[in-house]
Amino acid sequence: MSATLDVRTPDGSTDGSVELPAEIFDVQANVALMHQVVTAQLAAARQGTHATKTRGQVSGGGKKPYRQKGTGNARQGSIRAPQFTGGGTVHGPQPRDYTQRTPKKMKAAALRGALSDRARAGQLHVVTHVVGGESPSTKAAKSAVRIWTEAKRVLVVLNRSEEANSWLSLRNLEHVHLIDPGQLNTYDVLVNDDVVFSKAAFERFVAGPVQGRSAKAAAVAASAEEAQQ
Repeated sequence: MSATLDVRTPDGSTDGSVELPAEIFDVQANVALMHQVVTAQLAAARQGTHATKTRGQVSGGGKKPYRQKGTGNARQGSIRAPQFTGGGTVHGPQPRDYTQRTPKKMKAAALRGALSDRARAGQLHVVTHVVGGESPSTKAAKSAVRIWTEAKRVLVVLNRSEEANSWLSLRNLEHVHLIDPGQLNTYDVLVNDDVVFSKAAFERFVAGPVQGRSAKAAAVAASAEEAQQ
């Protein structure tokens, strides 16, 4: 059975409610799975461009520093050996790809678990809009967010193309992280204390990607049916 959540306005009043589908917002959180997905996401963000030079890549040191015998010192063949200052590095990091393969179903399951955890803790909010009027207002956006939640870090989910004023109003707030519903991920949900959806973004997220045939295939099928009629 789906739970409901009140939809709030910028002044804190209630304006209807939305249903929280149980298959998204009331599932058992798998901590190990969420950890694996978050670790993979953070690993994929690494550039992997680190590099050190071996003794064969360091310039200089072609001449033997001193004769082999008779000096009382250990024998040396080059001042670019690892034990010398300015010498090469042994087994140092080299460029590599840190990407881990994470199936889409695992990512989706981890995200559902994270959202369910926030919903059960009362840290999920749905609002009608962030700011009204024709122009952005960071002051109004900050006031609205503080009415909805006192959390130190807030994730706000907005349709970037449809809610441009709200996006511009919130982007300068240090404690707010903005994201489009199509980019919502487990890490951002967990690293922020509260999650705030605009109603439009919530409906888009719950609807999910188009299932079944592609839009092109559906259009071709519809055209064929019309031709037959």
